[in-house]
Amino acid sequence: MPDDAREDDAREGDAREDGLDALLSKMVAAATSAGQAAMAFFKIGEDTTAKVTMKLGDSPVTEADYAANAVLVEKLRLRWPHYGWISEEDADSPERLSCKRLFVVDPIDGTRAFIAGKSEWCVSLALVEGQSPIAGVIHLPVLGLTYSAAKGFGAYLTGNRLKVREKTTLVGARYAGPKSILQGLQKKSGASMELRPRVPSLAYRLVQVASGEIDLAVASTGSHDWDVAAADIILQEAGAVLRDEQGQALIYNRASLKRETLFAGNPALVMLAS
Repeated sequence: MPDDAREDDAREGDAREDGLDALLSKMVAAATSAGQAAMAFFKIGEDTTAKVTMKLGDSPVTEADYAANAVLVEKLRLRWPHYGWISEEDADSPERLSCKRLFVVDPIDGTRAFIAGKSEWCVSLALVEGQSPIAGVIHLPVLGLTYSAAKGFGAYLTGNRLKVREKTTLVGARYAGPKSILQGLQKKSGASMELRPRVPSLAYRLVQVASGEIDLAVASTGSHDWDVAAADIILQEAGAVLRDEQGQALIYNRASLKRETLFAGNPALVMLAS
């Protein structure tokens, strides 16, 4: 059988076998396995046993990041080879721009926390169709938490349905993000907000809006698609939004993976903040 025919058969098989809800289940399993691979190098309260090196931009990466990435490659990239692929730990390829679907993964979001033996790091992975995320998983192995969502199926935290808080004023809003941006918001609005403790994983910070622990979360300039894509669909399915400074929804699978300042919250709060 010609290679093109085999690929067409594989795609038709995926369509029959993997509805979006079933595919999400496989993504949850992949994230869990990746988390287990990383945990082999982790002990709470102690420095990691993994070898640590520095990437360009003074960003750390460990052999645990690579181990978790290898699991995701095996369970996702190799299983769906016709999907595009973006990972913080793999070189980007322009070929993914022509893919209808692609995985966007961060094997360990919050690597500095992981290195220091802190619990707030996660495996973050999303499935993008066209230029929008349609499924996402954020798995925190140490805390035993798994956020997940698929378009039209709702957002869940370890089996419990999520719904964003319907707060419509910045007064008293629980805020997570850079202190400098908080001060600017307070000065502009005249509202006093509550600064919550820093969450080292950006993906986890954002989805705490979906679970109601935070009202408004902000990501400063410099994040990437792998930091936010999974959180984006989880927020959407919980009734929240992720927007840029112009109040626009994010477009994915662009040439550039970098992001400017982002705001997450219910639509009313994000409109006031952005």
